[in-house]
Amino acid sequence: MFRILIDVLKLEFHKSKKMQNINQYIEHTILKANTTHKDIDRIVQEALEYQFKGICVPPFWVKKARNGLGDGDVQLVTVSGFPFGYNKTETKVFEIEEAIRDGADEVDIVWNLSAYNSEMNWVKLDIARCADVLHDHGKYLKVILETAYLTKEGIEAGCQICKDAGADFVKTSTGFAHEGAKVDNVKTMRAALPSSVGIKAAGGIKDLETTVAMIKAGADRIGTSSGVAIIEEAKAT
Repeated sequence: MFRILIDVLKLEFHKSKKMQNINQYIEHTILKANTTHKDIDRIVQEALEYQFKGICVPPFWVKKARNGLGDGDVQLVTVSGFPFGYNKTETKVFEIEEAIRDGADEVDIVWNLSAYNSEMNWVKLDIARCADVLHDHGKYLKVILETAYLTKEGIEAGCQICKDAGADFVKTSTGFAHEGAKVDNVKTMRAALPSSVGIKAAGGIKDLETTVAMIKAGADRIGTSSGVAIIEEAKAT
């Protein structure tokens, strides 16, 4: 009986530690079209209060978000080529350079799915150019595959392209397709990528159960607009 009690206490301890640290997986996100300055103020304050890993905001609001975060230990993330990815590389690079000047730490670009489906080598060149710009400034690149439009084989091939082109993370989704992150897709990505390349699961993640499932599947970051609700649910668990 004593041994059973000890095992239960150990289980509860590890569970508690995971719940305490889950905030460090979350990128508190607001990318909706009708985002206002009040929304930016809110997620900045929530990120500081809940000690989220980062916030992800539209390019227009990066400078304001940086001013709000100050020197706080929260990564400031924005997007480029969003949400369809078929912008020219020069356009993405311009957006990235502007984001860096405004204070972004990381940029999530949407890969050129149109070029990939057309079997063009341009996809890798596009990502590599964006990676070079960010890495020259000590910043990080995440590449959004939009897994909703890919087969398992397509996801595997996309991960290989991203890795070879210098991506720091590969991300599942923009949140604007017909479906977002799926556990099986995250597992496929983790199996296809080395441990040096992270995975960001995003799109439709709104509760603790889904968040934990994505982390167990291999996600290193969770992009969600429901960060506060997830942490409050974890606290109550």
